[in-house]
Order: sequence, then structure tokens, then C-alpha cells
Amino acid sequence: MRISGAVAISRGTGIPACAPSKRQKERTGSNACRALIFLLALTTTACRRDMQDQPKYTPLRPSDFFADGRSARPLPEGTVARGQLRADKVFFTGKSGDVYVDKLPFPVTRQVLERGQERFNIYCTPCHGRLGNGLGMIVQRGLKRPPSYHIDRLRQVPIGYFYDVVSNGFGAMADYAAQIAPRDRWAIAAYIRVLQFSQQASLQDVPPEHRQELNGMAFATPQEKKPPE
Repeated sequence: MRISGAVAISRGTGIPACAPSKRQKERTGSNACRALIFLLALTTTACRRDMQDQPKYTPLRPSDFFADGRSARPLPEGTVARGQLRADKVFFTGKSGDVYVDKLPFPVTRQVLERGQERFNIYCTPCHGRLGNGLGMIVQRGLKRPPSYHIDRLRQVPIGYFYDVVSNGFGAMADYAAQIAPRDRWAIAAYIRVLQFSQQASLQDVPPEHRQELNGMAFATPQEKKPPE
């Protein structure tokens, strides 16, 4: 090693003795990359936002961004509803004004009643039973019994009342608006009327050609069990 001025020079290389070797340079660069990756990981972790913490406004929350202070914006003038207009108030509410209607807003056919029976058996029988007497299976297991459709009060209410209860619920019963389409709610209401009539009708109300058929069904139909006391 020789001294050139104030800098020590490695013999035969012309490289200052204090200068890092190539391997040292590679090691230093590798460490610097690791440190940079670590710092980036810390930065991105600090900026993490989970799905449950989304930058959004919940319904009716105020906002300082808009002049009227509302986060929910009104529809632009002239907006046309697509599939949600619900202009037929009777069909979608079961009411004319504030009064329940007493007839379906479309013709009652055999297909409508069969559809109503199918939907009723799916959604209503667990509580109300297949006869509408309030003796469904979950009532037999201990749930509070709903009123029978065959009491005077429910035999006298307009048919729009049943549509409204299916749509909006009543008492302990939740609404079924999400599960049952409006037309099917009317079909169920029509089928409830059929059930009510079936439990009040006499054999004389049946056409003669079908009376013997009903007599045979009476022996084959099992009776629903009453809930335990």
C-alpha cells in the first residue's frame, strides 16, 4: 500500500484502500432493497381499508359536500322508473285510497288459485296449517298460534287485507315482500278465500257430479294434530 496525498491506495490496483469491494457493494444494494420493501409494506399496511369500513354514506346521513346538506341525492327531473313505477296502487297496496279492496285486480282463474295454493303451502302452512286454522307444524312445536282464518273477523275482512299483511307483516308475522311477488300475494289471498269457503260450505254447495268424490276424500284425508296444551 502506498500513500498518495491523503488517500491510501491499494498496491497494484489504484483503488483507494477504504473504498468498498464489489461484493460489499452488492451486499449494500441488497440490504437497501430489503429496507425499501419493508418500508413499502409498512406503508401499504397503514393504508389498508377493510370492506366493513368503506368510504360511503349510510341512508339519510348528512353531508357537507352538497349545498342542501343531504348525502342522498334527489332524482333528476324527468327520470323514468324502470320496473319500479308501481303506478297501479290497488295492485301494489291492496287499497283504494286508504280502504282495502274487496276483489282481485285481475281475473281469478283455476291457474291463479292453484298458484295461490302452491305459494300458500310453501310460505304460510308452517304457521297457519294447510287448512288455515293456525295449527301449523311450528305451532305444534311451541310457537304462538296465529288466529284461524275461519273466525268471523277474518272471514269478513276485504281480500285486500290479506294482501297487505303478506306485504307488510302484522304483529309477530314478518313481511314476505322480498320472498313473494305481488301477483303471487294476490293469488295467496284468493286461495285463503277458498279455504274459508271450504270450511263453511255444505255438501249441498257442491255440484252433484262431485259429491261422491268428496265423500271418498273425507275418509282419506288425515286430520291435523292439535298442539300440545
